[in-house]
Amino acid sequence: MKTQKDIEQVEIQKNLGDLPRFINAIFDEAISSKVSDIHLETLRDFMLLRYRIDWDFLIKSKIALDNYAAIITMVKVMAWLKIDENKKPQDWKISYKSEKIWQEVDMRISIMPTVYWEKIVIRILSQDASILNLDNMGFLETNNEKIKNVLKSKYGLILVAGPTGSGKSTTLFSLLKSFNPIEINISTLEDPIEYNIDYINQTQVRPNIWFWFADGLRSLVRQDPDVIMVWEIRDTETATLAVEASLTWHLVLSTIHTNSAAATIQRLINMWVEPFLISSALKMVISQRLVKWICPHCKTNTNPNANLVKRAKEILAPVLDESEINNLKFYEWTGCDKCNNTWYKWRIWVHEVLVLWDYLEDAILSRKSASIIQHISEENGMITIMQDAVLKAVMWKTTLEEVFKLV
Repeated sequence: MKTQKDIEQVEIQKNLGDLPRFINAIFDEAISSKVSDIHLETLRDFMLLRYRIDWDFLIKSKIALDNYAAIITMVKVMAWLKIDENKKPQDWKISYKSEKIWQEVDMRISIMPTVYWEKIVIRILSQDASILNLDNMGFLETNNEKIKNVLKSKYGLILVAGPTGSGKSTTLFSLLKSFNPIEINISTLEDPIEYNIDYINQTQVRPNIWFWFADGLRSLVRQDPDVIMVWEIRDTETATLAVEASLTWHLVLSTIHTNSAAATIQRLINMWVEPFLISSALKMVISQRLVKWICPHCKTNTNPNANLVKRAKEILAPVLDESEINNLKFYEWTGCDKCNNTWYKWRIWVHEVLVLWDYLEDAILSRKSASIIQHISEENGMITIMQDAVLKAVMWKTTLEEVFKLV
């Protein structure tokens, strides 16, 4: 756990030299190190540079405030933002390429006013479309089969649910990549466009000119689409239009911020979408999280804390028989050069996949709570996100400690 002392031990960097070279060096290092976000935070006495890697923060350096004006101006110029605007948030996307990073990388730059001037957060958007494959997403075989069957539907609404940073957009595009865009018409509304995919009609929403998801949806249904992807359902209007579009012979894919698959149904009801429309339109909800993936090069058999093992067995009791539960094995790390002694290599998904069969119709129409919908779904064979996570630990892909910490 990092503390104030960790920051105090870092010296303040005063002379940055050539500023463009300094900024490029930050970008190059972040991209090479698989950083997801670059944070430049303005504090009272210095600017703090931090990287987010696999959800953890790495403190890189402290920068003297004498350099603040030059850095914020250069970043704004790079992102075509207003230099003299410092009272309102600004954001835009840029494409970056350098002598070290030959492949073009998209970055989303967000600037937010704070009590100490402005803060910069730069999200690095991967353009590696090769990872966009359902078979690479870590779904259990039974869930993978359910998803592929639902994707054969000609109409309906499919939602990917989870908190910010849970990889929803990657899953969404993996669903999209399962279609052949040459045989059908696929259109998207995105903010921002993270992956450029040939033969898919991708549209960037632009709030600064009052072009929102709802506006785009109204126009997209006139574009003769077979599949519509909406980046996110954020409000009642977008939710209603997405449901209506899915009932007029369009397959609609989107994301939503909820904590579970069952809670997604409750969230739509709370957004004033009529239950009878939800039961007719909603085909499937995929709820997910990300957990650290144990390094395959230095993992070793272990006996975890007895309380954790007991909890794991209780969670898996509904999905495994007694002999399997009594023979569970778990792994831990020892540390090696491959993972830089961090024990983990990237992250993996854990999921729950709720397919809306007829057995849920009465519960939805009568506006039952998320807990009741969850209970009914489990009784009818849905593998919960906790069960999936513990199974990933049993399959030696993560640790029990990580599972119970993050899920």
